[in-house]
Amino acid sequence: MVFAWLDALKSRLENERMARIVADDPAMTAELLLLFRVILADGAVEQSELDTFKRICRDGFGLDPDAMEGVYRYLQDFAYETSAEQAAAVFKNFPQERRQALLDHMIAIVQADKEIDIREERFLTRVADMLGFDIKQVSKSG
Repeated sequence: MVFAWLDALKSRLENERMARIVADDPAMTAELLLLFRVILADGAVEQSELDTFKRICRDGFGLDPDAMEGVYRYLQDFAYETSAEQAAAVFKNFPQERRQALLDHMIAIVQADKEIDIREERFLTRVADMLGFDIKQVSKSG
């Protein structure tokens, strides 16, 4: 009983720590919001898209995919107040490499389910434009 309580406390603290990491980094928050939005763009959440998102969180940001509950709650609360345009604007003065990394992450999620829906394509094109990229040029070079 005591061990179960300690495990629950440890898990809760780790979830809160992950949420603080995201909350303290506006660029990470903006990117995660855009990644969530691209997952939702076609109206269906596919497991392959979620798996890709979790891999990006782990490899790109050092976030533990198993301790993301607090991050999800934070993003859900924050997302209601933040448009895709506002999230992309965070990257306006970032180096091209950082903006390209965001776009690459979005493309990886769109391609994860092997089907590119027109709504995903439109969203990706709009964000790419806001980041200063021509998606047709990106897709030719990629």
